[in-house]
Amino acid sequence: MVEMESGSWERQTLEKVALAAIQEQRRARHWGIFFKLLAAIYLFALLFLGMGWLGKKDSSPGRHTALIDINGVISTSGQASADNVMLALKEAYKDKRTQGVILRINSPGGSPVQAGYINDEIRRLRAKYPDIPLHAVIEDICASGGYYIAVAADKIYVDKASIVGSIGVLMDGFGFTGTMDKLGIERRLLSAGDNKGFLDPFSPVNETHKAHAEQMLDQIHQQFVSVVRQGRGKRLKETPDMFSGLMWIGQKSIDLGLADAIGGIDYVAREVIKAEEIVDFTPRENVAERLAKRLGAGMAEGLAHTGVFQGMTLR
Repeated sequence: MVEMESGSWERQTLEKVALAAIQEQRRARHWGIFFKLLAAIYLFALLFLGMGWLGKKDSSPGRHTALIDINGVISTSGQASADNVMLALKEAYKDKRTQGVILRINSPGGSPVQAGYINDEIRRLRAKYPDIPLHAVIEDICASGGYYIAVAADKIYVDKASIVGSIGVLMDGFGFTGTMDKLGIERRLLSAGDNKGFLDPFSPVNETHKAHAEQMLDQIHQQFVSVVRQGRGKRLKETPDMFSGLMWIGQKSIDLGLADAIGGIDYVAREVIKAEEIVDFTPRENVAERLAKRLGAGMAEGLAHTGVFQGMTLR
């Protein structure tokens, strides 16, 4: 009888231990699921923020000045591309609370095509919304393609130390024929078409090709000059070197009629547009876009360098 009671006690003890172990495993599994769920929520929140689905800026509840940044080199793949800037301009003008638009420019120049698209769009929107002024505010530098855009504005404001101008066009590249001769490398270029090897950096300079390139540069330069004259009108005080590619500091650019006055974005919003509240309409890259660009950066760079030259640049 005693032995049976002892066996029953052992069995009960083992059952209790086994049950406690099972319960502990369940609690651990529940906590694991809980923490995994928290981690998933956190990751989804980061993804939504990166994609711009959460935390989107809302326009000011009242009258405001719309701000659009044009920063860096103007190109198809950069932040200062025509697609980005034109999209921001359209959104700013469509907002019924926008009292005026400021283009804050800090650019050394870039693609004449991209700059031309933006210039055309600014003039179109100014004609469509004549009661909404658009002013350019230059920070450190507004040269070449940047200035090509700025001249479409109603007025151009600068800092006394801003760099303005560089109304010119260039096409740059390299020649490797001397290096190839020293290394004993022979260039074997085969092409169908007499001019298919246009400005090939591994061949001697072809004077006919050089003359044709200079003619193209001159034509684009004249387009640039025409845009500046159209945008600045009678304010422009032309000098022999104004369209030579030179640059000037802020006050001198005002004296030449390349700019209108000294002023920053706060001053222009408050004193000129009369809407002190500033709302930023500049498109910002989200996490997904940055990752996509980084993944394709190597291939894009390789393709860019396979060409004869990088292209014409307003600089």
